[in-house]
Amino acid sequence: MTVTDELLALALQIAKQAGDMLVTRPASWDLTFKSTAIDIATQMDIASEKLIVNAILAARPDDGIIGEEGAERPSKSGYTWVIDPVDGTVNYFYGLPGWNISIAVKDLDGTVVGVVHAPTINSTWHATRAGGAFLNGAPIECNNPIELDRALVATGFAYDVKDRSNQLDLINHFLPRIRDIRRMGAAATDLCLVASGILDGYCETGLKEWDLAAGSLIASEAGATVTTQPWRGMELTLAAGAHLHGVIQAEMPR
Repeated sequence: MTVTDELLALALQIAKQAGDMLVTRPASWDLTFKSTAIDIATQMDIASEKLIVNAILAARPDDGIIGEEGAERPSKSGYTWVIDPVDGTVNYFYGLPGWNISIAVKDLDGTVVGVVHAPTINSTWHATRAGGAFLNGAPIECNNPIELDRALVATGFAYDVKDRSNQLDLINHFLPRIRDIRRMGAAATDLCLVASGILDGYCETGLKEWDLAAGSLIASEAGATVTTQPWRGMELTLAAGAHLHGVIQAEMPR
């Protein structure tokens, strides 16, 4: 078994353990407010990150960690785990499906392993660098080529409401030109749905490393083009098959 195989097996195991814990929702909520009043974490986000970090360090004590809820540890091994313990916290808080546990491992050359586990939709995606992408163990590919007027595209909106007017400009520009828009509420799930060919494209601004690390690898290994670039003072992430990605980029409002 290679190091990559070991990392993947551990990431899958830990993601499923966290998912098993999270599907039992608490009777009441302890909320922490982060960047804005609508950017929340629950006690379950904190508990999930603690479970994940403890499991990683028990197996690999020299690895580094970057976690959305504050876990941070430098790497002594050359490998760093990038964790979103509940991606789609608002969905989780409201009892909506689609939230996930996102776990990636990176080295100096980029992301090596990505796992996205979404228990409420019975979906576990994984990928390894140059090893392909998989949904529940079956290989997946993105849709390509897809024309803009046939594209089903997902998006999301910023917690900082002042950024939403620009995001609405993006929706207003593209909605008359595409098949339709979907709003899942969890970035890693959206990226993986593009990887699976369930969605044709995905765009969103303001994503963090823990939002992107696992899902971007999975989408890329499924054949999608994934980019993050400056747009109106924000960072815009776009994922789609190569043809659609090029068309959306070319028609992006300035």
